[in-house]
Amino acid sequence: MQGLMMNTPLLVSSILRHAERNFPEREIVSITADDPTHRYSYRDCCRRTRQLANALDKLGIAKGDRIATLAWNDYRHLEAYYAIGGAGYVCHTLNPRLFPEQLVFIINHAEDQWIITDPMFLPLLEKLAPQTPGVKGYIVLSDEAHMPETTLANTVCYEALIADCDDKYDWPELDENEAVGLCYTSGTTGNPKGVLYSHRSTLLHAYACNTPDALGLSNRDSMLPVVPLFHVNAWGTPFSALMVGAKIVFPGPKMGDGEALYQLMEAEKVTVALGVPTVWLALLQYAEKAGKKLNSLQRTVIGGAALPRSMIRAFRDKHDVVTCQGWGMTEMSPVGTVNTLKAGMEDLAGEELVKLKAKAGRGLFGVEMRIVDDAGTELPWDGVAFGALQVRGPWVCSGYFKLDDCGESHSDDGWFNTGDVATIDAEGYLNITDRTKDVIKSGGEWISSIEIENVAVGHPDIAEAAVIGVKHPKWSERPLLIVVKSEGRNPERDEILKYLDGKIASWWVPDDVVFVDEIPHTATGKILKTKLREQFAEFTFADATN
Repeated sequence: MQGLMMNTPLLVSSILRHAERNFPEREIVSITADDPTHRYSYRDCCRRTRQLANALDKLGIAKGDRIATLAWNDYRHLEAYYAIGGAGYVCHTLNPRLFPEQLVFIINHAEDQWIITDPMFLPLLEKLAPQTPGVKGYIVLSDEAHMPETTLANTVCYEALIADCDDKYDWPELDENEAVGLCYTSGTTGNPKGVLYSHRSTLLHAYACNTPDALGLSNRDSMLPVVPLFHVNAWGTPFSALMVGAKIVFPGPKMGDGEALYQLMEAEKVTVALGVPTVWLALLQYAEKAGKKLNSLQRTVIGGAALPRSMIRAFRDKHDVVTCQGWGMTEMSPVGTVNTLKAGMEDLAGEELVKLKAKAGRGLFGVEMRIVDDAGTELPWDGVAFGALQVRGPWVCSGYFKLDDCGESHSDDGWFNTGDVATIDAEGYLNITDRTKDVIKSGGEWISSIEIENVAVGHPDIAEAAVIGVKHPKWSERPLLIVVKSEGRNPERDEILKYLDGKIASWWVPDDVVFVDEIPHTATGKILKTKLREQFAEFTFADATN
């Protein structure tokens, strides 16, 4: 027997309708190339989004076609998100930080019909155009007064495109399982792979993210997403924020500017901000140097890389800000876990609380997790057993776009192989110990490079740290610590090793320390350990016989 309930499809356009009806006066603030502080309402956003949907329909694009965006976080990019997906097309976000050859592959593989771009990316697209012949035209996110010259064919101004379009639009009743978004992984080996999100998966993800034990957004929040809209949908915030009517503050291209972020937070009374650790490092350094405190910020959601314990302490002790570490992947829409406290943990304090908050958090309803050994046997949640992390759920990918052979991406019984090595404790808190390709195997035992890195960056003279395994004649591999010094500091090798002593297992302490000017990163800000392994391929420890 089936229930007698309406089968209303879960569509992104329904979020837009809900937002306009219930929160018409809520603000969206943006920094853009043509306006240092653009400010308008949800009502304005919804009206202009309908104009854009009408404009896209006139371009002769077919249902399901991909329309790419190459843009920073601002109000026009948000309009594109909803207009493209709501009208029945697929919003394909391009990451400008990728290598040109990767962008060429992605644009051609996705078969992008049009590209919506910020003016500053026109030179890049001009270089790519001869290698991306399938692109029919370009829409530049600008008004006519600031429209730059370009050699690109069939280029139109965004504001001119929508100016004469009707602001009434009947959003189509789509199948909720139809595709709405496309995002490619920024893998360090092989070609990027496309993850194709559905309307259903996107809305379920937004619902889950808005629960109190996740992002916990509400109408009372002013939210600053420093995580890019071109990177896994800014962790789903374009959908979760409008769903509850949160004020949105978009930083535009000012995503790595600590001073600009501070000024924006204070001016717009930001209560919750989201970004990777490197972003918050710049913010904390500016605040420290300027002698300022974050007054309105209540919590930060941090992901993309492990959260250093020193950052947890800095936010807590100097700014009274709660840090919430999260974990996820492009293949997971992306949020899988968020670190919030369980009942009975309210009195945790000091280093005990810091230790807990350094973990990746607890799984949301909708994401099942398990850790398995090399034979695929599930391991216990005891906080001790290390295993390969697998997940499944309604917003986890079942395969990759236009890729029939997904290799070993999924287990035989349908779980997605994340590529992470992890422990899960008895309370359900996930702790990522490494990537499967980065874990150091020394004397038959695993060493967590991430754990060593987290401890190392707690040293005041270390700005950034990375750990890789280097061949050793006796132990197979031993850890090498690679360090970027803090500005104006000059730590010594032995001083750093002494600092680590007692904070990690004695046999985890690296055999050596090397100092570099910078550590390479992927397009999404993660440490690029493949490059480090190449760079130090010939490295040998001074005493490799003990």
